Amino acid sequence: MSRPIRILLFSTLFPSAVRPIHGIFVETRLRELIKTGQVQAKVIAPVPWFPFQGERFGDYGLYAATPAFEQRNGLDVYHPRYLLPPKVGMNIAPHTLAMAALPLVKKFIQEGFDFDLIDAHYYYPDGVAAGIIAKKLGKPFVVTARGTDLNLIPEYAYPRKLILQTADAARASIGVCQALMDSLHALGADPAKLHTLRNGVDLQRFAPEPRDAARQKLGLPQNAQLLLSVGHLVERKGHHIAIEALALLPDVRLLIAGSGPERAALQRQAQQLGVSERVQFVGVVPQVDLKWWYSAADALALCSSREGWANVLLEAMACGTPVIATNIWGTPDVVSTPDAGVLMASRSGQGLADAWGALFAHYPARQATRAHAETFSWDATTQGQLTLFKTVIG
Repeated sequence: MSRPIRILLFSTLFPSAVRPIHGIFVETRLRELIKTGQVQAKVIAPVPWFPFQGERFGDYGLYAATPAFEQRNGLDVYHPRYLLPPKVGMNIAPHTLAMAALPLVKKFIQEGFDFDLIDAHYYYPDGVAAGIIAKKLGKPFVVTARGTDLNLIPEYAYPRKLILQTADAARASIGVCQALMDSLHALGADPAKLHTLRNGVDLQRFAPEPRDAARQKLGLPQNAQLLLSVGHLVERKGHHIAIEALALLPDVRLLIAGSGPERAALQRQAQQLGVSERVQFVGVVPQVDLKWWYSAADALALCSSREGWANVLLEAMACGTPVIATNIWGTPDVVSTPDAGVLMASRSGQGLADAWGALFAHYPARQATRAHAETFSWDATTQGQLTLFKTVIG
């Protein structure tokens, strides 16, 4: 094919002006693909319909404030609205997603962007909706699984049925770690269609800054031991585990970067444990500024209960900062050497405290941690995508 491959990226996991780090890994993978000059793309990133903007409405207020169209890094990104009613939302979401996006997809084709395939991210409901659209238009599609979509949602009978139908109809399924493709195979998917293309890390954006300089820039104490926890403030990210560990680590200060519904509960927990003076909530940090926080910390903690392939681990390592993480899903593939960090024996405050001790008993050199991250560049994943997409459109 002499002209570039035209892809329609379809996912509710994509950043926007009001949620700039939401699904950033999907945007990064696409940006790396476009850098090759072999791909053109448009993005449809639907958001649930909600009538009111404002902080008091939480995530729904942000959905309402999301622009219908924006340009990000030179990409055209569209945010059509779909219905997500309470209680029945999980079962009808693939259908309302497809209905909301289909007129826009048809408009692209009429205006000359007759794409070669749909590249969907997140199996349910996004991948299922992409399959509905692809069938109506006679287009091939691929779906990338990213974690919860295959390690939690298939516990529900109707979504599981639709996921398997979609895996059968898709030209290929991609997992960001082998464990996700093993799960899809175990559900009954054809192993010949399953591919693993791990996420990489942007080694230019995430590079070590001098620790002293980073702490000075952020107004952090120079001589403290700093533990960083990054992610949405929800239970499964495990920030409460890091707070729990502080009671066992009296010399450690905890920095929590992110926002979400659990913030008040986390603040209460810190007060109850008597560690609130050593916990600092820093809010959402723009991706371009994260390197300063990673560089300032002595270690990153990721205490998730579910995680397909955690980009924050690679980002921290690329900044020369080792990690402590729960031993789940794709994480052992990332934290695979002592230079990378330590896996927790249990998802608990004690497990994190023990891992902290193990890390500092043999603390790696920053350049060694960075060198480990450098083995996870985007090059292999980008080439793997190009090869797969060319095969799909044949």
